Formats: sequence, structure tokens, C-alpha cells
Amino acid sequence: MEERQRMSSFQDIVGRLRTSFNSGKTRPLEYRLSQLQALAKLIEENTEAMNQALAQDLRKPAFEAEVSETSMINTEINLTVNNLKTWMKDEYVEKNWFFFQATTLDTAYIRKDPFGVALIIAPWNYPIHLLLIPLVGAIAAGNCGILKPSEISTNTEKLMADLLPRYLDQDCFAVVCGGPQETTELLENKFDYIFFTGSPRVGKIIMTAAAKQLTPVTLELGGKNPCFISDGCDPKITANRVLWSRFFNAGQTCTAPDYVLCTKQMRDLLLPAMRETLVEFYGKDPQQSPDLARIINDKHFQRLKALLESGTVAIGGGYDEKERYIAPTIMIDVKESDPVMQEEIFGPILPILTIENVDEAIAFINRHERPLALYPFSPDNKVVDAVLARTSSGGFCGNDGMMQMTLPSLPFGGIGNSGMGMYHGKFSYDTFSHHRAVLLRGTGMEKLNSLRYPPYSERNLSLLKSAIEVKRKGICNIL
Repeated sequence: MEERQRMSSFQDIVGRLRTSFNSGKTRPLEYRLSQLQALAKLIEENTEAMNQALAQDLRKPAFEAEVSETSMINTEINLTVNNLKTWMKDEYVEKNWFFFQATTLDTAYIRKDPFGVALIIAPWNYPIHLLLIPLVGAIAAGNCGILKPSEISTNTEKLMADLLPRYLDQDCFAVVCGGPQETTELLENKFDYIFFTGSPRVGKIIMTAAAKQLTPVTLELGGKNPCFISDGCDPKITANRVLWSRFFNAGQTCTAPDYVLCTKQMRDLLLPAMRETLVEFYGKDPQQSPDLARIINDKHFQRLKALLESGTVAIGGGYDEKERYIAPTIMIDVKESDPVMQEEIFGPILPILTIENVDEAIAFINRHERPLALYPFSPDNKVVDAVLARTSSGGFCGNDGMMQMTLPSLPFGGIGNSGMGMYHGKFSYDTFSHHRAVLLRGTGMEKLNSLRYPPYSERNLSLLKSAIEVKRKGICNIL
């Protein structure tokens, strides 16, 4: 009975939002801007409450919370508000000779239409950022939206469920809470777009459900992001940048470097520098540091604890089950077949594997699924360029970690096992917009149009092809 009631409730919510969308309410620029401004007000008035919820769920430091959650959302909102009027304009396209000659009234352009009712499913590791930044794109493009926060980050889920209906138009936006069962039932409804962030395993389930309704999807997944460090790198600078990006949010970041590839000589230079960096970052006892987050729940803690048995712990390795604390850990003597190399780590553990040169590193990377991000470090630009040219990944950042995702002018998204589709900035607007091809014809010049009508002739075919075919530059056909 309870399950049927939930499903009926979900149908009612989707139906209410679809009625609102079909009324045209979300299409005007003024409406979209009003909802974006309401979202900005939500952030402004509740930043402290968000920081507290993130601290309760992940013991996330306020600095990390504001840098990676609320600040990035504000950037997305402000960029979108500043540019939305321009983004919404029809995009006129080139016409071929046929449409130039037929009549000056022929017009060809791309209209950016909203899809309709979008479903946004967020994960637990950045539970505000990864819920609201896709929402910015959905609102900007004129969609209605159902938001599904992660039930694993329980305090943030409750906060979002409370706040969003107070700031956004409830006829057009709704929050649905629950776990896998509720999500499964929700997916039985017809959506016009689904945006999912999470693991490849669950991504396949989402895509299967979407396929039943032929619903387009964006899947932002994860993977094992390689970090190649060439000989000649400054050990301390490299240690600072790699370890910041690995241990930010206790390593629970889909774009964090997941393992290091370097020569044995470079590894021996890196390890002392990494020890020094970790003391500078978190003190001699990282468990006492206010700047190191905790593992989200017991299940993930036990998973990570088991991974510590791979290879040899060179730095760290300590843990406290009661606090769900795992020390920032560097592992060496790790083999490609070890458990720590068989799954995305998603925690404060960094394996170092030794290779002989950049060619061997590239071969190693290419033996595995294409990652969400790839991080080569080298003082030689040719080495970085070689890694870029000979590998494939969702994103790429040379000589740093994770910073590519902070630029809203760059698309964020995966490829292959790490996902499909992209967002951030205008890419979010485009993702949630159907690019509708529009050709408006005049009624004159029927003589020219008659070239395509029966009865057919070789002469008409030749003339028509000359009028509609795109010619290679430098080639001129003489009839």
C-alpha cells in the first residue's frame, strides 16, 4: 500500500510540473531570472546552515564547503544571469545558394527550447553543489525540475528538502527524498531529461530506465583518474598540488587524482616532500586537524579500510572507526592487479605505481577505462602535450589537480565509463536546451522550387545539386 501511495504521489508531482510547463510559465526570460535570483537568495541567506549540514554529514571544513559548494554555485548563477538574455537569442545559421536565391524571406536559425520536466539526481560527496549547479542550467533553459538529493548525506538532504520549496516556485520545482527504492519508483515516470551524478554502476541503471522512455540523459560518473609525474618536476610544488587535490574532502571527489605513475627515482624524491606537505597541511596528527573531512558512512569506511591492505603504506595508514577517520595515506609497491587499483578509491588513499617513462605511463593509462580527469606533471611542455595527444579523458589539467573544474568557461563531463554529456556555464544551458532547427520559407520564386518536383530530369538534378551542395573551398563547378 505504501509503495502504491508513493508512486501515486510521484505521478502527481510530475503531472503538476508538466501542467505548469505546458502552460508556458517557465519560458519568459523574466521568469527564469526571477527563479535564479531566488536561488541566489537561498544561498545568501542559508550559507551558515549549509556549512553546518555539510559538517554534520562529512565534517567538511567551512573553507572547503564555501570554496567547492556555495561559491561555485554563486559563480554559476551570476554568470548565467549576466548572459542569459544573449544565450536565449535565436542563433542564425548560414544558408546555401538555394535559400539565398529563392527569396530574401527564407530564414534559418536554431531556437533553444526547454526540454520540459527534468529530473536531477545528486550524490552525497558534494550534495549541494551537485544538486544546485545542474538546477541553474535547468532553470536557465526554461525547464521545470524534480530534485533528488542523496539520502546518504542525510542532514544536507533534509536541509535542501526544507529550503528549496521556500524559495522556488512550487508549481515548477519539487524535491523528492528517499533511497534506492524511491528512486526506482520515481524513474518509472516519464521525464523529458535526466541529469545524474554518481557511480558508473548506478549510471547504467539510470540509463536503462531512461531508455524505456527514450529520455535523453547526462551522466556524470567517476573513475580512476591518473596522475603522471615526470622526472624533473619540483618535488615540493608537485606534492603540494597533488596532495591538496587528493585529500580535499578526504579524497571523496570524482575528479581527484586516484593514483600516481612515476619512475622509482621520482618516487624517492616525492615521498619526503609528501611527508613535509602533509605535516604543513594537517599537522603531525591529522586526526586533530580541523581541515580534514571524514568518510561519509560506515560502509565506505570499511571499504576503504580494506583497501589499505594493498601494497605497502609509506605514509599514514592510521584510522579510527568511531570517527570514520582515515589518515591521509600514501601507498607504494602497489601492483596493477591489487584491490586498490580495481575500483575508484574515493577516499584519502593515494597509491604510487612505478613506470620507466612517459610511453609506459601512457600505455598504462590507455589499458584502463577512460577517466573523468587526467593530470600530467612535467616541466617539459612536450611531455604534457604528448599525454594530451595520446590519451582520452573527460577533462585534463597539466601541472595541477582539479583546477579545470573551477573554470565555468570549460565544459565539465566524462567520456565512456566516466560519463556522457557536459555542463558548467553556458554548457549547462545548452545541456538542458533542445537545439531546434527552424527554417521559415517564403511563398515566392516557385519557378526555382520546381527544380525538385517531378517529372525529374538530369538538367534539374544538376542545377539542384549545384544549389544545395556544399562545395570544397577552391573548387568551382561550371554548369
